[in-house]
Amino acid sequence: MTVPRRPGMFICGIDAAMDVIGGKWKVLILWELTEGPRRFGELRRSLRGVSEKVLASHLRELEADGIVHRVAHDEVPPRVEYSLTPLGASLNEALEPLGAWGREHVLGR
Repeated sequence: MTVPRRPGMFICGIDAAMDVIGGKWKVLILWELTEGPRRFGELRRSLRGVSEKVLASHLRELEADGIVHRVAHDEVPPRVEYSLTPLGASLNEALEPLGAWGREHVLGR
């Protein structure tokens, strides 16, 4: 499973990956979804400072890229949950060394 993109659009793999996770909040959304499915409101509360508009936009983009799965439950009131797809979980695994670097070299100061 790969993220659908135009051939030749990127100059390297890092360029392609950054296109998927670019933006201040996308990596934090992925990190939050590692713990399991989350409702929109739960994500909004846990990601302090993100606007509702930006969160909704990022979730739509991540869903379009096959990173996040959205399930709308047929209930009143409506309930929508977001979770990582297998592709999203593999992306989180790829980001783990970057997080380790940040913990060691930035937070460790």
